[in-house]
Amino acid sequence: MSGNPRKQFGGNFRKKAKFDKKKKSGEHDEVLLADVNDLIKRNRPEEDQTSDENGTPASPTLPETFTEIELTVSDLSSTGDGLALSENKDHVYVVPFTVPGDKVRVKVIRHCPAQSYTITDFLSVIEPGPKRNDSLIKCQYFTKCSGCQLQMMSYEDQLAHKRRIVEKAYANFSGLVPELVPAVGDTFPSPMQYGYRTKLTPHFAHGGAKKKANADGQEAQEVQVPPIGFCYKNRRADMDIEDCPLGTDIVRRGLKSERKRVTENIRSYKKGATLLMRESTSRIMKDASGAETEEKDLNGLTSTSGADTGDVIRTDRGAYIEEKRCITDNNATTVEYVDDYIFSNKAGAFFQNNNSILSGFTEFIRSHALPPNNDQDPTPIKYLLDAYSGSGLFTITLSTIFKSSLGVDVAGDSIVSARENAKANNLPNTGFAAADAAVLFKDVPYPPDQTLLVIDPPRKGCSEDFLQQLLTFKPRRVVYVSCNVHTQARDVAVMVQGDEKQDVRYEIESIRGFDFFPQTGHVEGVAILNRTSFPKSESL
Repeated sequence: MSGNPRKQFGGNFRKKAKFDKKKKSGEHDEVLLADVNDLIKRNRPEEDQTSDENGTPASPTLPETFTEIELTVSDLSSTGDGLALSENKDHVYVVPFTVPGDKVRVKVIRHCPAQSYTITDFLSVIEPGPKRNDSLIKCQYFTKCSGCQLQMMSYEDQLAHKRRIVEKAYANFSGLVPELVPAVGDTFPSPMQYGYRTKLTPHFAHGGAKKKANADGQEAQEVQVPPIGFCYKNRRADMDIEDCPLGTDIVRRGLKSERKRVTENIRSYKKGATLLMRESTSRIMKDASGAETEEKDLNGLTSTSGADTGDVIRTDRGAYIEEKRCITDNNATTVEYVDDYIFSNKAGAFFQNNNSILSGFTEFIRSHALPPNNDQDPTPIKYLLDAYSGSGLFTITLSTIFKSSLGVDVAGDSIVSARENAKANNLPNTGFAAADAAVLFKDVPYPPDQTLLVIDPPRKGCSEDFLQQLLTFKPRRVVYVSCNVHTQARDVAVMVQGDEKQDVRYEIESIRGFDFFPQTGHVEGVAILNRTSFPKSESL
């Protein structure tokens, strides 16, 4: 490459490095608006837009709210909602539970004229699009419940759509020119498309005991069981959900048990509540004769007794018996396995909710943690720093390929669990430390040139302060895992733009989506980056 590298890369590196959370929050409405604007732009050139006598674009004529209209869906947004253009192509209708090509009847719910779109409720399909197959739907609540968006699509089409979500995230939220963003890889599939969720948290909005005047004018208690489940699409009201096919078998059993318990004890609830159903696993070893041993679990970890629904599923796995229970106490301990790695955690704390994909997911990260030919490098990467370690998923599953591993997190309870997990997995080279968010990198004992940094922040992404700390520390290689690819794209752009005073920036090696939540519009992202420096001259 020759010439000015800033021109080659589309402009000044520093110009787009400003971190602006107000503009790039990655929230649902912002993601939807980007897709709405893109659809209008592609179908309605500026010269075709009508204006009033002052040159202001004319407002579209919109139907009355709560009227029913027919629409044909053009696109599927990154939120999982269909998008249908108005007749004049100057306004978009957001139509849930649809795919491109669907001709549908909808009810108009709410106009958002400042954003050029209208929210609608799905009513029925008049003519299905080529990618719609309603025989694939496995839930009686689909098209009403807000939980799933894509059950009417083949799994192959879902994976392709999620790859497109990642591509659009980097196009709309990074501000990077295309030359700096590598082609997004195929979406990594989930081995299970239903029955995969190890955690459900249904809720109800109010208590069951209400005061009501009887025939004599005296107050009496009326007992009413409220809907227990999840929100209706486009409504704040709760929908009564008796079963969720996304849940694992034991979680689905637990949901039935918890619904029964709440119904029987509804008088004791003065207000609403959120319920917890979390899968916990035990492995009971067999001796040489095939009989069960007294040791309850391979590593002596068991879920807290008395905190489960009483449901048990036993499966013979050959060398051991697997027992699954449904934990309902947020503070109880749950146990989970990823291959033969064991993890204990507070039931209410964060841990990935699709165990079926975790083996392939952690193996992918393990196989990409080190750069090619790392063993031939005079200063190879041999240290792991996990900056959002939680209870240690990445620190532990990656630690065997590193000389030393350190997980840090601001949550003290998670660090306690992580230390127990390192001990249970016999990993003496693995440590954990609770750290203040403002000084996460202050006492890291590893040389940056030989360090891999793994980050897996919450949906809101990394703070500006954290990214600056990262650029100051300058780890050689970064694996950025995210449950929100839009904030990931925003944060990765800050790393790519870098800090010229520190003479550090990053190049993106690869980006790939992982389907942790089949049937929904969510996709997990993994971006791998390598440290580089700013060009020293105007030509390379």
